[in-house]
This record gives sequence, C-alpha cells and structure tokens, in this order.
Amino acid sequence: MKISGVDIRPGNILEYEGGIWKVAKIQHTQPGKGGAYMQVEMKNLQDGRKTNVRFRSADTIEKVRLDTKDYQYLYADGDMLVFMDNDNYEQIQLPADLLGDAAAFLQDGMEVSLELWDEKPISVALPEQVEATIVEADAVVKGQTASSSYKPAILDNGVRVMVPPHIGSGTRIVVDVYERTYVGKAG
Repeated sequence: MKISGVDIRPGNILEYEGGIWKVAKIQHTQPGKGGAYMQVEMKNLQDGRKTNVRFRSADTIEKVRLDTKDYQYLYADGDMLVFMDNDNYEQIQLPADLLGDAAAFLQDGMEVSLELWDEKPISVALPEQVEATIVEADAVVKGQTASSSYKPAILDNGVRVMVPPHIGSGTRIVVDVYERTYVGKAG
C-alpha cells in the first residue's frame, strides 16, 4: 500500500531501498523557502542500521503489512531466546537484541506476538503491562510530600523504576514494559 511522505507515522513499517524499516521518530518541517517535508528516523528491521530520510509530500513510499502470530516464551539460551508456536508447538530461536530493552521483562510462559515478513520474524511485541516484584526499595525521606515524590526501586528482573513512597520491598506491582513506569499495585 503506497502512502504519501507526509502521512508517515511512528511505528509504521516501510519498504525503503530494498529493506524493511520501522519508523522511530518523525518531524514535520516547513522551511520559509521551498516545500514542506517530513524528517523520518528509521531502523532497519533486518540488520539494525539506523537512517534519517527526508520525504516530501509528493514522494510516495510502500507501507508494509506484517503478519502477526502468537508465540509463547520458553527460555533463554545464551544470547538467543526460545519461543514456541501456539498452533503447532514448533520452537524457534531469536536473538535477544530483537526485543531491545523490553527483553528484561520476559517471563517464562509469557504470551508474545511475533511480527513476520516473508515468514521471517522481524520483531517481538510483549504485553503492554507486566507484573513484577520489588526486591529493593529506598527508604522514604521524612518530609517528602506523597503527592509528587517517587523513590527508586529495583525489580526482580534487575530493572530500576520509580514508585510511590508507600510501596516497599516484596510488593508485586504492575509495570509498563515500554515506558518502564509504575502503573499500580498488582491485584
């Protein structure tokens, strides 16, 4: 599906120069002289390269539709992660860097969504929110107001997040995987 250069949005998957690219950031610019353009920062989903490209409104680019399939995370094997197809129980190994920072939130048996292009996995999407246990939380400083102050805490997966002062060690909380922020106490 062809789209105009000014219709590009973050998260779009584009076919550009023979590769598949994911849009990370966009900036619409209207210089005083000349036509407006969209400055697009993209990451190649096959080899990890990054690039910045200018698209004018007259430019068209191919937007790629990816197939998604549900998999279950099984275990880590060195720097490879093993996933199982929920339909036929086939196992596949993918490099951990395909998930980026979100890999720290993988839990045994977690359901994930793999995005496939030409039957090859190119990205893994975790649930937006996961539960985690706090293993270490700083003490509350006396005199801090509860409404605006957060304190650092370390989760069982080693990730550091900011939590409200009333949350202590051993508490199960819900964390936003991609923003790495406290959402609430686990129910």
